[in-house]
Amino acid sequence: MKEKDQAIHLAQILYDRKARDITALDVHHLTVLTDYLVIASGNNALQVKALAEHVDAKAAEMGLEMRRQEGQQEGRWIVMDFNTIIVHIFHQEDRDYYRLDHLWSDGTNRLSLPFEEEARETLA
Repeated sequence: MKEKDQAIHLAQILYDRKARDITALDVHHLTVLTDYLVIASGNNALQVKALAEHVDAKAAEMGLEMRRQEGQQEGRWIVMDFNTIIVHIFHQEDRDYYRLDHLWSDGTNRLSLPFEEEARETLA
């Protein structure tokens, strides 16, 4: 599976576990830190932690090796570094404050996610 497909799959995993406001960005041309960012929100610290644990397990099944994880203890903003993909799971208040999706978006680098397309088709 290509890195882009892996990022989209991680976004789908978060969606399936009821994460909110999920965004995936291709940032390879903006930074040397990673190629893709997946950003999502949970309703509270408990859900943020549960989402991170689920992503960790599913990423391991996908063969992704976690290099580093931060924020698990507090559950307000958990960062999971899988080298070419970094996953950020926020409590909504912290996400609204840091606005990472706005910081790293150049207007053309947002990935189309399957569940967004399904929602558009349902509304049409």
